[in-house]
Amino acid sequence: MKLEQIRPQDYPGLKRFFEKQAYRLCVYSLPSLLSWNNSVYQPYVAISDDVLMIAAEYDEAHQKDRHLILPVSPSRQFAPDELADIAKKLGYTAYWFVPEDYIHQFGEEQIGCFFDVSEQIGFADYIYRKEDLAELKGNKYSKKRNLIHQFDKEYVQTNRIKTEPITPSLASECLNFLDEWCEERDCSEKQDDLACEKQAAANMIRHIGEFDVKGLATRIDGKIGAFGIASRLTEEIGVLHFEKALAAVKGLYQYFDNLCAKQLFNGYAYINKESDMNVPGLMQAKKSYHPAMMVKSYTMTLR
Repeated sequence: MKLEQIRPQDYPGLKRFFEKQAYRLCVYSLPSLLSWNNSVYQPYVAISDDVLMIAAEYDEAHQKDRHLILPVSPSRQFAPDELADIAKKLGYTAYWFVPEDYIHQFGEEQIGCFFDVSEQIGFADYIYRKEDLAELKGNKYSKKRNLIHQFDKEYVQTNRIKTEPITPSLASECLNFLDEWCEERDCSEKQDDLACEKQAAANMIRHIGEFDVKGLATRIDGKIGAFGIASRLTEEIGVLHFEKALAAVKGLYQYFDNLCAKQLFNGYAYINKESDMNVPGLMQAKKSYHPAMMVKSYTMTLR
């Protein structure tokens, strides 16, 4: 098997592997896989019949981070001994982003014959009931509803808001907004996580017409102030890859998040809003929306 780098133009040929994808971690979304691609990190794949082997390659300064994620196939899973053989053949020592479902399915005793298992702190995905985020019922969401009410009164009722789907023709405006969002947070190349996320979001925006994703952008007084992009993860779960809103506008994020839940996830019972990357502020924000479940992520390193 030979690994080859993949790029956005490879999307049509890779779609078939993800049609019955059942892992609940956001990394197993093809649009996400292709978008997280920059000068430090690049995704590679090898194809064997109906199985897609997926690898992460890094620049010289980050070689220790080279890893595989679990193979994706519409017809089968791989037992721990098979994963060990694949890793050795491809020249890797570890799998990252192994969902807790896999650990529970095969058990730590069986996996432990081949791998050392460790939880990836900060990379558990937050999964919410779509109904909860769309309706915001109950006392636990009263603060969210109050902020939305304030925003509605100042901006919506005065016709200062316009929301539209993200199309290729809107890409340049969304990219300009992404720069503004990054400036608001003092985003720089020194902040690896934010810089990499900005690059991934920009990649997805540039290929919005080529990927099976849906996006929304909200304008305030004619200028984009928020955007969100979502796609399929599993039969029951959609994933909200990127959701950005100007923090300076009170209530905008709460209004826009509610809008995304209502408009981007028809047909899904759950919304995956990815991990908090162990960032305290992000952790607090995600917990404030009361996830229905958390899906832990693990590494499995060859013994």
